[in-house]
Amino acid sequence: MQTVTHDGRTTAYRAEDRDGSATPLLCVHGSGGTHGVWKAQLARLSGTRPVAALDLSGHGESDDVDTEPGPETLAAYVEDVRAVASEVDAGVLVGNSLGGAVALTAVLDGGFDADAVVLAGSGAKLSVLDELRDWLAGEGDGFSRAVEFLHREDFLFHDPSERELAVSKEAMREAGREVVERDFLSCHTFDVRDRLDQVETPVFALTGEYDRLTPPQYHEYVAEHVQDGAWATVEDAAHLSMLEAPEAFNDELSSFLDERGL
Repeated sequence: MQTVTHDGRTTAYRAEDRDGSATPLLCVHGSGGTHGVWKAQLARLSGTRPVAALDLSGHGESDDVDTEPGPETLAAYVEDVRAVASEVDAGVLVGNSLGGAVALTAVLDGGFDADAVVLAGSGAKLSVLDELRDWLAGEGDGFSRAVEFLHREDFLFHDPSERELAVSKEAMREAGREVVERDFLSCHTFDVRDRLDQVETPVFALTGEYDRLTPPQYHEYVAEHVQDGAWATVEDAAHLSMLEAPEAFNDELSSFLDERGL
């Protein structure tokens, strides 16, 4: 892991480059996640292009930040992305779920001049169920209930192994209730549907076939309302399609970027 210091905190990231010459990618994880969800992209795409993935503030090995959920937290996460993007010269942002909200915020409000944005299991509005927000806000076993709920079939995964489930649950527990709640509340306040026509950056919305958290129609909506949009489906996968079907995910991502000459 490497680090960059900015805005009074340190952000950790992993970068892989096997002499790839195409436009570098920076991958941004979702709520309660870490850079580890992008392990297949780091390993398999870095022969074509440099690939980096960061831990947002308060996740993984990155310092935390004291922000209120919502726009203030998203702005802080955008600063994490900007700092790492500068270090690795990233031109393409790839965001999963919350990470997609961060990527769109970076383009719309953060002055980030991206060559392309890829939304994987994300959308222009990311409402969170009342029940899930109540569990995350509660004491006692509420957080455990939230973690189990998110790992139901066709939420984060479609057909995971027992090991994949265990690793994912443990990663969320390590992030902790306060950080995970902050993430989901920030998702809940996110809504840029009325601003999509301002997005000049090419946007590729990549959806898991079975994703119940951010269904395919979320992705189709984004692609139809930005100035330059496209969308595709990753079969046999849910919300974390980059983990569950990495070859198909990488093929779709690479095809889109190749078509754009990136």
